[in-house]
Amino acid sequence: MSHDLEILETDPTKPATASVIWMHGLGADAHDLYSIPSQLGLPETLSVRHIFPNAPRVSVTINGGMVMRAWYDITGFDPRSQDEKRIRESAKSIACLIDRELKSGLSSERVILAGFSQGGAMALFEGLRYPKLLGGIVCLSGYLPLFETTSNEVSEAGRSVSIFQAHGTQDPVLPYEMGNKTLKFLTKVGYKIDWHEYPMGHQISSDELRDLGNWMANRLGTMYKAEYTEEP
Repeated sequence: MSHDLEILETDPTKPATASVIWMHGLGADAHDLYSIPSQLGLPETLSVRHIFPNAPRVSVTINGGMVMRAWYDITGFDPRSQDEKRIRESAKSIACLIDRELKSGLSSERVILAGFSQGGAMALFEGLRYPKLLGGIVCLSGYLPLFETTSNEVSEAGRSVSIFQAHGTQDPVLPYEMGNKTLKFLTKVGYKIDWHEYPMGHQISSDELRDLGNWMANRLGTMYKAEYTEEP
């Protein structure tokens, strides 16, 4: 199966040894996170490919039915009002993007799923369910949708994936409590979350990018050494 998403991507100067797939938030597009990689301070030696998919255009109920790019519709945040059909459809498309990277020669542990807001929600949703162990999951100012299905659906590999989760304590769009609820749930079911909170609203801060860059460099750098360093 091939993905059906429009994408932007940036390739390193040398053949890629890792990939990060970035999902934008509600109403944004692939350009929204396009400048983020250059602000992470990742060493060029890691040779990371960055991929920015566009979500489909759908009618979004909480925005008066306006058609915009969204990974799923939002009518509310209680379990009965979540758009399960589109969440799962978007997850399949994201899984196909991961598959594409594996077909290019990368191992699954060299692929990180990342996203902001609704994109962060999708990173968590698919990253926990993907059948092979990923290099990590990044959820910025997001939450875990359909969390009541997670325990039964998480893949065996997904049970040990590394997760970076961050949230603003003054977020008026996706309140801090939503991110913290996800943190508590995932911790309760056995995940060790690299949790960060910042005195900010619904945004991405320079401090957050510094912490995220360090986390990514550690994840990809450690795996790079383990996979590619030859014995003396």
